[in-house]
Order: sequence, then structure tokens, then C-alpha cells
Amino acid sequence: MKAKINNEFEIDLSKPIDISIPLTNTDENPIAWYIEKPVIEPVVFGDWIGKVSEGKSSTNFNNIFFNPHGHGTHTECLGHITREFYSINQSLKTFFFLAELVSVEAEVQGEDLVITREQIQDGLTTSTFPEAIIIRTLPNQKSKKSAKYSNTNPPYLSEDAAIFIRESGIQHLLIDLPSVDKEHDEGKLLAHKAFWNVKDVNNLNADARLSATITEMIYVTDEIKDGSYILNLQIASFENDASPSKPILYNLIR
Repeated sequence: MKAKINNEFEIDLSKPIDISIPLTNTDENPIAWYIEKPVIEPVVFGDWIGKVSEGKSSTNFNNIFFNPHGHGTHTECLGHITREFYSINQSLKTFFFLAELVSVEAEVQGEDLVITREQIQDGLTTSTFPEAIIIRTLPNQKSKKSAKYSNTNPPYLSEDAAIFIRESGIQHLLIDLPSVDKEHDEGKLLAHKAFWNVKDVNNLNADARLSATITEMIYVTDEIKDGSYILNLQIASFENDASPSKPILYNLIR
């Protein structure tokens, strides 16, 4: 099945490219922010167990305990850093975007690995800026899908790079790291604030970007080439600052 986009190109809906990481209750699940792995377990009421294989239930009936920020692919709104509550479910109202995939190798700056403004500028090859940018960091190890990020000081986005992305009009930022900011940054959150244009977390400025989103902990295989795609950004309807998400790419057919 094909769908036409803006009368310029079409996408083949039968060929989705999933760049999310599945959430599991195994040691293969990625983890960040000093928490344990997710818990997926059947509900138990006395002798009754919500698991068909146990022979005491006609259905599988699991509870799931997880943290969207620390347990895999998730999409967040500016409510992640503000005093006032904002929900990703209320912030993200459209779900298909023209996106560009950019691969970068973070630069060594002291003890850190930093993605710079210049790298993002050089990586964007289209003449007009897309609605979404997908950043794949190099080297692109498959271990990203099961990485234990806590206390490892992963690469991060410089404040200037985040400002450039914001000033380019890009509304949706996706990255294969646990955060766009440095792991231990004394709560500065410079890239988050710059991207969302949040000047004061206690008193939100009128020009803060309420509909812009950040998606972290994606995984983009090497087979997916840099360039333009249609992004379908899928979230669960959580009234929370973040939701587990399933970003899907589609090749453009011109």
C-alpha cells in the first residue's frame, strides 16, 4: 500500500523501518539513570496467576513496571524539565514528518564526547530544513540496544548544536543516546533548554516550544542510509512528560 505526500512523493506503507528498541524484562534491555531493568510479571490473586502456561488462567495478564526515560526508546516534551506540568500526549498532536537522518562521530573535548553545531550543519544535506532530525552516532555498535549507560559519560549534544537545531525550525529531535545532555551536568540541561527554548523552568516563557519533542535511545542500523525519510512518531497516550515510543521511517519514492 502506498500513500501520497504533498503530491511530490509517496511512501510504501508496507515497508516500515523501525528505529525503536523493544522493552523487555531481560538483561538485554538498555538501562540508563541508575535504575534496574523493567519488570514484566503476571498478576497474582491468591492461587490465581495471570499466566496461561501456569494452568490457572485463560489469559496472560501482566503488570509492567518501567521508566520511560531509563528503559528504552521514549519521546518527551518540555514538561520533562519544567515546574509546571506538560504532557507529551497533549504536546504531540501530529505524527508524520519529513525527517533527515544524519550520522556523526562526536568530537573529543577533554574527557567528553560532544556533538557540535558544525557537525549537524555539515550533516544536513537538504536545501530546506526538515521537520525532524535523526542523529546516529558513530561508531554504531549493536551494543546500543542493550547498553548499560549509568556512570559511563555517554556522548551528548552541545548547547550550540541544540540552538542551531531550534533556529533551523526543526521540531523533533531523535538521537541514539540516553540524553541530549551530559550525564553529570549539575542539572544544567543546556541542550534540553536550548532546543525547547526554555529560559526559566519555574516561569515558562511565551516563546517556549510546546509542540517540540525529543526522542532518545533509538537505534538506527547501518543498513539505513543517511538522507531524507518520512517519520511516523508513535507514542502511547500517557499523560506524562514522556512516553515509550515507536518511531518508524519510510523511504521516499519520488
